[in-house]
Amino acid sequence: MPRFTTSDGLSLHYTDQSSGAPILCLAGLTRNATDFDYVAPHLPHNRLIRLDYRGRGQSQWALWETYTIPIEARDALELLNHLNLGKTAILGTSRGGLIAMVLAATAQGRLSGVALNDIGPDIATTGLTAIAGYIGRNPAAKTHAEAATLMAQRMTGFANVPATRWAQEAAKHYIATPDGLTINYDPALAQSFAAASTNPAPDLWPLFDAMQGLPLALIRGANSDLLTRATAAEMRTRRPDMIFAEVPDRGHIPFLDEPEATTALTQWSAHL
Repeated sequence: MPRFTTSDGLSLHYTDQSSGAPILCLAGLTRNATDFDYVAPHLPHNRLIRLDYRGRGQSQWALWETYTIPIEARDALELLNHLNLGKTAILGTSRGGLIAMVLAATAQGRLSGVALNDIGPDIATTGLTAIAGYIGRNPAAKTHAEAATLMAQRMTGFANVPATRWAQEAAKHYIATPDGLTINYDPALAQSFAAASTNPAPDLWPLFDAMQGLPLALIRGANSDLLTRATAAEMRTRRPDMIFAEVPDRGHIPFLDEPEATTALTQWSAHL
């Protein structure tokens, strides 16, 4: 099990597979490296490095005050140093895309490209409210099968998703115990999210603009409640060279193995 130790003494889990131009895969807020299982077969010519953030997946838990984007960006750079990688592209889902933008602004020389999955520099409050409603809480479902059924019913903006995919999602993100299912991340992440929510939203457009000169792609769920069409349109105006795909029947977030997503990522990866 590959692991490395951060500068503040935490043991973080990662995976490192295949060869070719490297892509560091960074998941969403409460999620982990398994999010990229679906897209991995569609990027066979790239070295995929997947990180479990502190407090998520198989990585060690930490003080909730350290569950922040700047510290997680530092962890990502320390993983690159651990692997002796001078540069990598980043495929960032939601929070992972925000981390990519921070790194573009603070360490652009370490990046060879960025692909954003359903995230931009303006985050819709509807999506943030939805996250606040579940973060840090164990599901009501008692079994993986029950959780998969509830996901199919409750995931806003999703349609035409096979039952097998919801079963995979339930298995990835919930741990079965004698008392029911538990989340596979530190519940204290909710405290960090709440603390960040009390601050005024920062202007993230300079971070987006910091990606100028890097191969850039954006994938948006057509029914996303976090990345609006207007924000995506402004991103395309600022970066007319950006590869763009909108995935029908998907909210936040696309799984990344949809044809629209894989086509965009294949085009983007060719420029790395």
